[in-house]
Amino acid sequence: MSVQKPSLPKGTRDFGPIQMARRNFILDTIKDTFKIFGFQQLETPAMENLSTLTGKYGDEGDQLLFKILNSGDFLKNVNAEDLQLGTGTVLPKVSEKGLRYDLTVPFARYVVMNRNDITFPFKRFQIQPVWRADRPQRGRYREFYQCDADVVGTDSLVCELEILLMIKRVFVNLGITDYSIKINNRKILTGISEVIGEKGREGDLCVAIDKLDKIGWEKVQEELVQRNFGQNAIKQLEPVIDLKKSNGEKLEFLKTFLAASEIGIKGLEELGEVFNLLQAYGENESNIDFDVVLARGLSYYTGAIFEVKVNNVSIGSVSGGGRYDNLTGVFGLEGVSGVGFSFGVDRLYDVMEELGIFPVESLDQTKVLITHFDKNGFEYGLKVLNALRNNGVSSELYPEMAKIKKQFTYADKKEIPFVIILGDNEINEGSISLKNLKTGVQESMLLDELIKRFV
Repeated sequence: MSVQKPSLPKGTRDFGPIQMARRNFILDTIKDTFKIFGFQQLETPAMENLSTLTGKYGDEGDQLLFKILNSGDFLKNVNAEDLQLGTGTVLPKVSEKGLRYDLTVPFARYVVMNRNDITFPFKRFQIQPVWRADRPQRGRYREFYQCDADVVGTDSLVCELEILLMIKRVFVNLGITDYSIKINNRKILTGISEVIGEKGREGDLCVAIDKLDKIGWEKVQEELVQRNFGQNAIKQLEPVIDLKKSNGEKLEFLKTFLAASEIGIKGLEELGEVFNLLQAYGENESNIDFDVVLARGLSYYTGAIFEVKVNNVSIGSVSGGGRYDNLTGVFGLEGVSGVGFSFGVDRLYDVMEELGIFPVESLDQTKVLITHFDKNGFEYGLKVLNALRNNGVSSELYPEMAKIKKQFTYADKKEIPFVIILGDNEINEGSISLKNLKTGVQESMLLDELIKRFV
């Protein structure tokens, strides 16, 4: 019988102990922040009914859904005629469920199904994997984690303020200092399209402007021409594209620029209020950049929009989100507005790795290895192990009788910083010898002293 060579499905990966420790450091930092701000954790199943998922992400999204075959004889309802008619006819007969594509649609379903039990405003966060049948490439996987926080059931701009504060807090605790939280408001973009004489075309305008970072103003102008924007409109857009002023100065400039647009002025007022709340909270505007041309491609945002970039790294945005008017409308519950954002955990990991800022202590490593020379030392070691663990010290006893050098090599390879050596003297005196493997310093002490050292 041939030996099967193990492999992973394309677009998926394993996370070894070091990666898991680092990922947990990021996730615990985010979770801790969400909880301090009053968000409650939610989990939804990996699979949803296809009827819940289809039609929510556009045609392209529907193509990227992983479908799950019905259990048992999944072909039993399919006949030759169905096969002739193609996939559209066959699919509903062989598959009723799919893997979730994002966390937003399952969240909307949850809100609708539990609307009588939920206290609004409802603040929830969710950290779970999602699946997309995308073509795998660097930084794009078929299975990846999303980390979402949303508040639904309120229009209060305190929610926007809290998103800014949560992002700042997470970055401080991760040790990321050089970053920019870009903020804008879709109403401002609607206002811009009105005052340049292209009313109702903010969708096309946003799609083009969204590429400004990647392709530059010259190429964006070409795209606008292709989308039938007049030369006059493009020229009127120019002062907004390269607005190098402080947040306050940009707001003042736009009050004049958007004077003729009621919705544009409303967007400016909302954004100005967020900055006022920030000041009232006692926080400054550092790392927050009012980016007049921030568009974010998603069409369902109706108010504030956010995007976070870390400077001087090769990775794109690491967080984004915004306010939407009608999260649950597709499931028949109208008028539930909310605001939400998500952290890209995988991207944050890549950023921190590139910057080399993962703290060494973030590794979930054993602190102490107990080594021994014989059966007596092994049994005495078990008592020491019990005392260490009861006091919350991550510790191990080398599980076999082996040469002391082999035991030390094990500690080295696992990067365990301290080794306890138990010989006849230690057993007779009821003490232990503790060796620091980094400095080489070895000292003798009683068990109580050892516990105090680590706790």
